[in-house]
Amino acid sequence: MGASDLSDRYRTYISRCNARRFDELREFVAPDVIASETAEGIDNYIAGIEAVVTGFADYRWDLQHLLVDGTWIAARLLGSGTHTGPFRGIAATGRAVRVQELAMYRTEGGLITRCWGDLGATLRDELVSGDGS
Repeated sequence: MGASDLSDRYRTYISRCNARRFDELREFVAPDVIASETAEGIDNYIAGIEAVVTGFADYRWDLQHLLVDGTWIAARLLGSGTHTGPFRGIAATGRAVRVQELAMYRTEGGLITRCWGDLGATLRDELVSGDGS
């Protein structure tokens, strides 16, 4: 699969996340995916994304930069949402957040097989920072 194809697939993947069409992520993610060395399998992968929108019902990923190198994808995303539900042990605060996410993916046959990202920790840090702006 060429860089253009992977780029198009990733953009579609992000649009499915924003549309909350999480079951359709199976088209883009391998059944045995490993996420950030802790979550294994597609069900855990999807549960991690669902946890974000459980905590931030209006969360949106906006792709800023995308780099495809062979079977590797690097993405810089800006995320925004309002903390309306529990997230990583923090009760809803009503705070609007805007964070930068950096994610790396390894693919095989066009499917994400590994990913590393900092979104969960970045969102949690934003919520506990005490900065109400």
